[in-house]
Amino acid sequence: MTATAYEALLCETRPEVIETDEQYEAVTARLAELVRKGRRRTGNEARLMRLLAVLVEDYDRRHALPPAASTPAERLQYLLETSGRTPAELLSVFGQRSHVHEALKGKRPISAEHARKLARMFLVQPGLFI
Repeated sequence: MTATAYEALLCETRPEVIETDEQYEAVTARLAELVRKGRRRTGNEARLMRLLAVLVEDYDRRHALPPAASTPAERLQYLLETSGRTPAELLSVFGQRSHVHEALKGKRPISAEHARKLARMFLVQPGLFI
């Protein structure tokens, strides 16, 4: 594959951080095409395949959901761990360190307002925390 053909392939696929379900579907479809090619993949296609796999893995990690039977505190802990965020980042939601700690331990209920803020932060539905 020539450099120009590789650039065209990149433009067609447009590898970038996946933010929407539509982008996810497009990237996973392209990744599947490359996987199916097997040994017929060129070196550039193999590099593109690895990049797309990293992008899909990142999206999956960011959009993973906690187990259904978990408590709101456990869901918050799970999302905190899988997102790579720290408890300090929850200060903007709860206002005080002690409130963050209590919410994470299940000693403080998560209010509807907190649930809305957490939903925006983690890109999930507010009901996950209630």
